[in-house]
Amino acid sequence: MPSSATLTVLGLLAGALTSFSFALQVWQSWRTKSVKDVSAGMYLVFSTGVILWLIYGLLHRDIPLMVWNTLTLVLVATILVLKFRYGGARHGTPD
Repeated sequence: MPSSATLTVLGLLAGALTSFSFALQVWQSWRTKSVKDVSAGMYLVFSTGVILWLIYGLLHRDIPLMVWNTLTLVLVATILVLKFRYGGARHGTPD
């Protein structure tokens, strides 16, 4: 079994990579003002899962789960805000 420190580093790296993927979507959506192909339903369901993982991490005092699920929740919420703000179409053009 790997050491506790090794597991923590693994968790931090995994969380960083998965959270960063949402940062890329936020950047793309903000830059283009387009979220037409983003599924609000998928992000709502995913947000619920992230909240549950965050609660799990808090209850277990698991630093990687707490840190990265908090960041992922912020990024996913940002994508949802952009989805509702831009109405699913390229800003300034009809659907």
